Amino acid sequence: DIGMSHASNRGAIEALEDGIATSVSIMMPCPWVPEFAEYLKKHPDTCAGLHLTMTSEWDYYRWGPVAGKPAVPGLVDPMGCLWDGNGLVYDHATPDEAEAEIRAQIDRSLTMGIQPTHLDSHMGTLFYNPEYFERYMKVGIEKQIPILMAKEFDAEAAEKVWKAGLPVLDYIFADTYDWKTTEKSPLYIDYLKNLKPGITEIIMHCTKPNDVIPIITGNRDHLYGDLYAMVDPEVKKVVEEEGIILTNWREIAERRKNAE
Repeated sequence: DIGMSHASNRGAIEALEDGIATSVSIMMPCPWVPEFAEYLKKHPDTCAGLHLTMTSEWDYYRWGPVAGKPAVPGLVDPMGCLWDGNGLVYDHATPDEAEAEIRAQIDRSLTMGIQPTHLDSHMGTLFYNPEYFERYMKVGIEKQIPILMAKEFDAEAAEKVWKAGLPVLDYIFADTYDWKTTEKSPLYIDYLKNLKPGITEIIMHCTKPNDVIPIITGNRDHLYGDLYAMVDPEVKKVVEEEGIILTNWREIAERRKNAE
């Protein structure tokens, strides 16, 4: 959730610099994107993609679409912000509007000098509706930007993306929202010890503790726990002992180009 808050940015930076994180994803509609854009200018080798954002889920900390209400009226709620849940997005916004917002977020990224290494989807909005997923896949292929998807979820779509010259993951793991802060490192260690052969993306929301995050969300333990796990020497030790190769989106995109 890069750009969502100062705490999100600082947590991601710490996970990258002091931990084993390898890639991050930016929420372009959010107010703290400029801070991370400045970081990227100083650290251009950072693997940063876009966390394509169609929702604004918090009660009092909100954001609207990058494309603007006149271009995507169906994505906008009565407060002038993005809807707070996927179902509401699907009820009100057309796939055309979703595609327009995808393109607007990519355009803002490029305007700020950020060439995204990959695309994924905040809250999975672009994954859980087939028509939205088609637009997400269409734009990624058209612009030759790798998209987050995995063979385990849709083998047919994965083959289409691969044939278009983009990399495809084997597995995605993000089911850690109910893990308590103190449990996260041991549970991640257990997961790492049981990884299947192939390319797996483990999704985390590393967040630096501060006084603002508890006001925004009550789910702070989950957010803090991810950061603690990423910088935990025991987690890094298991990665080394298990012979797990850490990679990032830029590297797997390059490997895909060389695979022919």
